[in-house]
Amino acid sequence: MNRRVSIPAPTEIPIALPDAELEGAITLPSTPQGIIVFAHGSGSSRHSPRNQYVAQVLQEAGLGTLLMDLLTREEELIDQRTRHLRFDIDLLSRRLTGVIDWMTRNATTQHIPIGLFGASTGAAAALRTAAARPQLVQAVVSRGGRPDLAGVEALRAVEAPTLLIVGGADTQVIPLNTFALEQMRAPSELAIVPGATHLFEEPGTLAAAAGLARDWFLRHVGDEVLRPPTEVEEFPA
Repeated sequence: MNRRVSIPAPTEIPIALPDAELEGAITLPSTPQGIIVFAHGSGSSRHSPRNQYVAQVLQEAGLGTLLMDLLTREEELIDQRTRHLRFDIDLLSRRLTGVIDWMTRNATTQHIPIGLFGASTGAAAALRTAAARPQLVQAVVSRGGRPDLAGVEALRAVEAPTLLIVGGADTQVIPLNTFALEQMRAPSELAIVPGATHLFEEPGTLAAAAGLARDWFLRHVGDEVLRPPTEVEEFPA
């Protein structure tokens, strides 16, 4: 049975990386089973109603969430014109991996098990990060994602249990997810939500996807993880 918890207000935080300072919003219950980091897809943001909805479903189940933008505000403006940074999987993966490393240096998050939730191109970044940080990432969920863009080498290197959620009417993306699933050696499943298109806008489809993600994370995130000692930082006030 999923446990209901009171949900605190999100805290806006800057995430300082070597090549950028990103903006994020973290929500943590008093005793989180884990924290799920969101990597949004092309043309979206941490303010996306779809991401916000999924995050709330996870929070109600006792999971913390970190929603952030992998591009800076300046880069977002450039991408709105060129639409190329959202498909720069190398950049997105490097940023997301940097966020995971940043979390291990903060007293607030360093002992909380981590899961990754990726949508669209963010799914490829999540899988590459899982491959790069196998001791830190405990589970991955992709919703309407492009896991194929992670590349075969990364897909085969992922150790975290991975759930690929695709809409039943998203006919172009289903075979791409099937291909990615065939490359993976980690425990992985493909879940198809009947009637859903790419953005899961049909009644009940986003709720179904969020429920699948919640159950996957509750099943696979929460065991003790051995992490190397790191220098601890506090969140800025």
